[in-house]
Amino acid sequence: MNAEERMQREVRAIWATVICFCVGALLGTWELWGSPRPVAGDGSVGMPMAMVAAVIAAASFVASTQIYRRGDHDGMPRWQAVISSLSAVALTLAFAGVTALGVLLATEVLGVGLQGVELPPIGGGIVTGVASAVAGRLAFGAGVGLRTSDIADLLFGYLIIGTLFAMLTAADPRWWEQNFSQLGIGSGAWAFNGTLVVAGLLIATVGSYIGRDLHRILGDAALGRIVWVVALWSATGVALAAVGLFPLSGIVAVHNIAAVGTLVLFVVAGAVTTVAMPGPPHPLVLISIGAALLIVIAFILADVFDLFSVTVLEVIAIGIGLLWLTTLVRILAVLTPAGTRPSARQTLVRA
Repeated sequence: MNAEERMQREVRAIWATVICFCVGALLGTWELWGSPRPVAGDGSVGMPMAMVAAVIAAASFVASTQIYRRGDHDGMPRWQAVISSLSAVALTLAFAGVTALGVLLATEVLGVGLQGVELPPIGGGIVTGVASAVAGRLAFGAGVGLRTSDIADLLFGYLIIGTLFAMLTAADPRWWEQNFSQLGIGSGAWAFNGTLVVAGLLIATVGSYIGRDLHRILGDAALGRIVWVVALWSATGVALAAVGLFPLSGIVAVHNIAAVGTLVLFVVAGAVTTVAMPGPPHPLVLISIGAALLIVIAFILADVFDLFSVTVLEVIAIGIGLLWLTTLVRILAVLTPAGTRPSARQTLVRA
């Protein structure tokens, strides 16, 4: 890409930002029309702002993919194009979810620092426009050339944002004395449970993109292994979503099975992906062994020696798992050639 093309891309991104701000400001003013509203809490500007910014971010991502990746499906058989399209739909929903929770988290934090402040409709509309512009710009940039590592980073950031928001709005301020599942109980449970559902969608999408990258590296000859990789990551995402769909306030057994299943499937999917990669790369093997040892040591310290709580153990395990996943997709990015690779097979499963 030469300097002129890069400049043109930047100009389009600026126009996208301007359009997102204008549309967000207009819709925000319309949604907030009436009496001034507080920054956070019941009847605040938070939820209307979040919904408007989420819709605009999703639309910006769709517009970007139509501009820059319109020909990605050229030459692909139907099954490959369908998988790619489903991944794009999942990412669109994910960008909307990340944006909504990000705005809600920001309003909760601002509500603490700006207690007593109320925004009139036009002021709230302008703030909505700013939030929409930021989210729209990021989503537009993601649609230009989305990599698997970008989705993993999005997952990492989304889980942090969603969990922090769930903590701020938790019905029980002492939830941490037991485990993270306590955040899924009470009046504010939708924040944590919704975060898990969208995070599950993102994990399944990461798996789809991992399969895409492996196909670009290994070709049709490895489709059998790649199908297993994608299926396992999809199952991991479904299990994580089930943790949110079946919280502790419902059927406890189903919640616990989904939680344990998520952990087991994540480990199995990671192992199968590592084996499927060419090599497999020595750095990834060493990091995988190190991550497994750290989790085992943390479990022993928590369960046998009672040095820290289950909540801390969950933080350690989730953090190590996400860092390992980030490492996996970054190493995969080094090996993956640029450009699409249409399959020569007209069916995914051989007759």
